[in-house]
Amino acid sequence: MGDSISADPPAVQNGDKTISNNRGWRFWAIFPALCVTALLSALEATVVSNAASTITTELNLGDNYPWIVNAFLMTSTAVQPVYGQLADLFGRRWITISAVALLVFGSGIAGGASTGGMLIAGRAIQGIGGGGINMLIDLIICDLVPLRERPKYLGLVAVIFAIGTSLGPFIGGALVQQASWRWVFYINLPIGGVAMVLLYLFLHTNFKPTTFKQSLGRFDLIGSLLVLGSSVAIVFALTYGGSRFAWSSWHIIVPLVIGLVTLILFHAYEASPWVKEPLLPPHLFGNRTSAISFYATFIQSLMFVWVIYFLPVYFQAVLGSSPNRAGVQLLPTVIGIVPFAGIGAAFIEKVGKYRPIHLVGMALMAIGTGTFALLNEKSSTGVWVGLQILQVAGFAVITPALLPAVQAPLSDKDNASSTAAWAYIRSYGAIWGITVPVAIFNNQFEQRLYKISDPVVRSTVSGGNAYAHGTKEFMSTLPSQVRSETVTVFVESLRIVWIVAAAICGASTLLIPLEKEIPMRTELETEYGYKNGQEQKKGRHSAERV
Repeated sequence: MGDSISADPPAVQNGDKTISNNRGWRFWAIFPALCVTALLSALEATVVSNAASTITTELNLGDNYPWIVNAFLMTSTAVQPVYGQLADLFGRRWITISAVALLVFGSGIAGGASTGGMLIAGRAIQGIGGGGINMLIDLIICDLVPLRERPKYLGLVAVIFAIGTSLGPFIGGALVQQASWRWVFYINLPIGGVAMVLLYLFLHTNFKPTTFKQSLGRFDLIGSLLVLGSSVAIVFALTYGGSRFAWSSWHIIVPLVIGLVTLILFHAYEASPWVKEPLLPPHLFGNRTSAISFYATFIQSLMFVWVIYFLPVYFQAVLGSSPNRAGVQLLPTVIGIVPFAGIGAAFIEKVGKYRPIHLVGMALMAIGTGTFALLNEKSSTGVWVGLQILQVAGFAVITPALLPAVQAPLSDKDNASSTAAWAYIRSYGAIWGITVPVAIFNNQFEQRLYKISDPVVRSTVSGGNAYAHGTKEFMSTLPSQVRSETVTVFVESLRIVWIVAAAICGASTLLIPLEKEIPMRTELETEYGYKNGQEQKKGRHSAERV
């Protein structure tokens, strides 16, 4: 390519090798522990959604109620690049256990909170742990499994995470109704305890220890502070822009500008000769395959959250479903992840190619989101179920193929930094997946307000409040004629939301052919594999000796 992003480096040629699926008992002891830990983090990301109103009332949070969710979101996004370097400096085992411990500790504080400030502090600590868990699980799999086999195990973890995220609101609602909102947090204590015990017993990987002073001297402190500050500022602006504050408000413009400028300074600093061990080395983004795969990760994460947040608006505001029924109606998207992620992982392991999966996945996401524009108040169950399956096929099939494609042009020595960068970009995609469609929807709704004859209703849903009123509870209070008019505005506004989503995916599909199809390594070249006696042999990773 003729631009600043270079062509990919020569690939490590492994030829066609028979890949052993015999991972050994230690791997199968570690992997369930990782899955339990992934489920713990996934549930905590969304379990409070149906408990938020109860918590707000009991702790008198008032206008600060968004921080119940946002404190977790901010800290979990910001810390991911830092965890990558910490895992290299101090080893995977204790950093992972520490991340779980932080989530459990934060859960205890949040569950026992007597004030709103105490709850928010607990949620922020949970986010610090949860962000590390999300990244470290994928990293450990990359350390233990050769690149060619990674999609299978990364896909399984992604399925568990997606299911946990989707089921979180149901579990949270049930705990509030049957017990207390405090159990939304307390439930993490026994699950986290089991995860820590399993990780302590079985997660033994190679690590060349140095003194604490030496490790601290290698830590990129300035880079960490820059990326943390940038992340918090940008996430704050994206979270509150168009909802609590107008996009033109200084409350949004100032943190957004500060965050973006700080992000530019971060990348400039990382590329400077002053940094011997950068947090996110510039060469991670210097080849076209990794760069496009990072972008595809952002788009895939963006679209998943886009769909998860806006299909329920259709179900509730247009079809008149309750929140619980809307959750059931979303099940084709949740359940569909399992088989299609399996298909994507099996294809890569069998054929050793990721580009066809990227192309098919992105194209299906474009078609799937585009056909959502056909939905209206008369759409049958078969239609909205079928369209969900089409869309989730694209999302899920590409899921296990993204991180391996990022790492294909890179060395296994880059596992920690590349996984951290990938997880960080994925989290950013999720944040934009809320912000962008909400802004589009509210804007389109505003343009169509004249179609609603009742001035009181127009006033209620204007000023960026349309999304918040896309519920059965609100729609059921409207007179028949006004409700029909409002449903029409919802349908037309949602149609534009889906068309924009399809256009983004369609344009992204055009980038995929620029990726280079690099043969996927069938051997491990990492210093962080199984500890002493767990041999790494050419063509396989043996875990027979303990």
